[in-house]
Amino acid sequence: MRLLHVVPTYLPAVRYGGPIRSVHALCRELAAAGHDVQVFTTSVDGPSDSDVPLLVPVDVEGVKVTYFPSRVLRRLYWSPPMGRALAASTAGFDAVHLHSVFLWPILAGARAARASGVPYVISPRGMLVPELIRRKSRWIKEAWIRLVDRPNLEGAAAVHATSAVEARHIASFGWRLPPIAMIPHGVDDPPPPSQAALSPDVVAAISGGPMVLSFGRLSWEKGLDRVIAALAEAPSVRAVMAGDDGGHAGFLASEAARLGVADRVTIIARHVSGADKEALFAAARLFAMTSLSENFGIAAFEAMRRGVPVLATPDVGMSEIVRDTQAGMVVDPTPSAIAEGLRTLFADPELCRRRGEAGRIHVIDHYGWPAVARQMADLYRRIAGAPRPGAAA
Repeated sequence: MRLLHVVPTYLPAVRYGGPIRSVHALCRELAAAGHDVQVFTTSVDGPSDSDVPLLVPVDVEGVKVTYFPSRVLRRLYWSPPMGRALAASTAGFDAVHLHSVFLWPILAGARAARASGVPYVISPRGMLVPELIRRKSRWIKEAWIRLVDRPNLEGAAAVHATSAVEARHIASFGWRLPPIAMIPHGVDDPPPPSQAALSPDVVAAISGGPMVLSFGRLSWEKGLDRVIAALAEAPSVRAVMAGDDGGHAGFLASEAARLGVADRVTIIARHVSGADKEALFAAARLFAMTSLSENFGIAAFEAMRRGVPVLATPDVGMSEIVRDTQAGMVVDPTPSAIAEGLRTLFADPELCRRRGEAGRIHVIDHYGWPAVARQMADLYRRIAGAPRPGAAA
C-alpha cells in the first residue's frame, strides 16, 4: 500500500516526547513490511528548526520524510507549502494517517483526503481528554474542536486509540464518530550494552542506590508533583525525574523544597538517551507514571520491557495492563495512595523482581513493533477497501 502519514513534528525534534518516536517506529516497521510510507511534517523544533533538508523527501530508516517550513503561526505548525503538497499528492495514496488534533497540519490533511476521496485515520495522541482541555486553553480548544476537529473526526474512516482509557475519552464527546480502532503503541527492544561514558548528572543520580524513576517530558500533565508529595509519606524512597523540560522543572524543585524532600529528589531536565537512559532504567527499583492523563504511556512500557515494575494511576492508559498482568501496582492518584504503593514495593525487592519479570514477558509477547504495524496495516486495508462516499470539497 501507499501510505501518507501527516504529523506536525518528527525526528530529530525529540523534545516533543513519546509521540515523535512512536510515529516514526510505526512508519519504520510499515516500510520494513514492504509498504511505501511517506511522512509530511514540519521542521519546527521548539523556537528553532531541525537541521534537515526542506521540501524534498529524506530517507529516515526506510521512511520517506518530507519536511516543510513553518514561518509564522508556528504554534499551529501552519505551512502553506505543506498545504500545496497535500492538495497535489494525496490522491495518489491508498490511506492517510493523521497524528494529533488541534493543529493545522491535521486540518489540512483531513481536507486534502476528503477532497481526494482517500480514507483517513486520525490518532488524537491523548489530546482529546476533557479534563486536560478544561485546564489548558479551554475556550480556544473548545472552539477549535467544534469548528475543526469534530468535523475532521466525524469525516474519518476510523479513529485510532491506543488504550481503552483513550477510547472512552474520545467516545465521551458524544459525536457521530466512525469506528474507534484500539491498537497499542509498540515498544522497541533495549539497545545492546554500551561502553559509552555516562554523563556526570546521571552518575550522580544513580549513585544513591535504588530509586523510583519517572522518565519523559517534565510537564504539568505528567503529575510528577504527586510523586514528590508522596515522598513526604515514604521517607525511605528517593526519586529521579528525567526528561526534556516542558517548563515545569523549576516548579517541581520548589515543591520538593517546600515539602522537605529536596534531598531525595533528583531532576535531570534535559533529553536523556543512549547509555544514560539505560543506566537510569537499570538503577530503578520501580517506575512511576502518575499522569493526570496518559493515552498510553510509552516510557512505562519501556520500563516493563526492561523488567522494571510500574506504579501507575488509573488515568494512565496502560494502567489496566499493569493491573491485569500484575506488572506493578495501580493506585489512586493521591499522595497517600502513591506513598503506600511506594512503601510496599520498596520494602520487598523480591516482589519487585517478580512483577517486573511479569511485565517484561508480557511486553515481549504483545507489544513488539512488527506486530503493532501488522494491526495498523490491517486497519488501512479495511478502510481502503470499504465503500466511500464521493469526493467532497
